[in-house]
Amino acid sequence: MMKLDHLNLPVRDLARSRAWYTDALGLEVEFEVPDRRTVALQDREGFAIFLTESPQAVSNGLALWFQVDNVDAKFEEWTARGVRFAHGPQKTFWGYGAELADPDGYLVRLWDARTMQDK
Repeated sequence: MMKLDHLNLPVRDLARSRAWYTDALGLEVEFEVPDRRTVALQDREGFAIFLTESPQAVSNGLALWFQVDNVDAKFEEWTARGVRFAHGPQKTFWGYGAELADPDGYLVRLWDARTMQDK
């Protein structure tokens, strides 16, 4: 068995990115390493994203896909909370979903299994 477990994501401003991933996406802080300017964030399934501060961080077109229960409902809920999306749920080259960008320009895409098959 092989499973992706961790991802390191360089960010320009650790505090800003930490706040965005916890406030906008609802990821939980697993632990922090202040002297290395790193924070580990975790989703509900145990996947961890390590945000590491690096002034030279460039998004380079990297995209993260997050599976949600219902992409249409999540879009409405997050929009009501003030989360800004690049576009709402729609058919795209990768399927059906919504897209937003983090403070460093990394693409964050939301999708769900039902609408991916239906639309």
